[in-house]
Amino acid sequence: MLELAPLLVSAVILGLLGGGHCLGMCGGLMGALTLAIPPEQRSRRFRLLLAYNLGRILSYACAGLLIGMAGWAVANSPAVMVLRVIAALLLIAMGLYLAGWWSGLTRIEALGRGLWRYIQPFASRLMPVSSLPRALLLGALWGWLPCGLVYSTLLWAASQGNALDSGLLMLAFGLGTWPVLLATGMAAERLTAVLRKRNVRVAGGLLVIVFGLWTLPGPHQQWLMGHAMHN
Repeated sequence: MLELAPLLVSAVILGLLGGGHCLGMCGGLMGALTLAIPPEQRSRRFRLLLAYNLGRILSYACAGLLIGMAGWAVANSPAVMVLRVIAALLLIAMGLYLAGWWSGLTRIEALGRGLWRYIQPFASRLMPVSSLPRALLLGALWGWLPCGLVYSTLLWAASQGNALDSGLLMLAFGLGTWPVLLATGMAAERLTAVLRKRNVRVAGGLLVIVFGLWTLPGPHQQWLMGHAMHN
């Protein structure tokens, strides 16, 4: 669990500081979902938005569990070291993305466009949103929207070689995205403005890069673990 803790922190930071990309990908959708709430349901807007985002986060966790099974299949094989290296490199790449130094991860979004074409008709049938279960289901479908940051995090989570750990990492990532998208739905611009500041994103990106370097297999891990246990 000690080894998973910094990865969970990284996942939350990825979600929180990936807010700029989330706003570009999902901000318009969040506004559309807000407008899809019938006038007679506007007094329940906050609860409906919570249900949207809860469904989305649960879909991330389910995807993490599913793809984590593939990682688990090779966890006890010689390929496990390759998985650790992939995890570290993806973490470093996402740190570079958050800091605004490299945006190559957005190319992964093309992988999910075919899947979304099949899901979108089902999402359209759930509008207008008139109940919490409908909002929860719509949010769960929304979680499969093509997103380079989400797909990269999924690949990173899968490389842990444990389905439960992968699910927990995706859950932590989803919780990290919650404040930004919920604030967008409630038209709370102050929070999103803070998270878009250059120095905040660079600091978060550097922190994630450090976690990525820590994840790379090598003697430095044994030294850090021994130092932590000694303290």
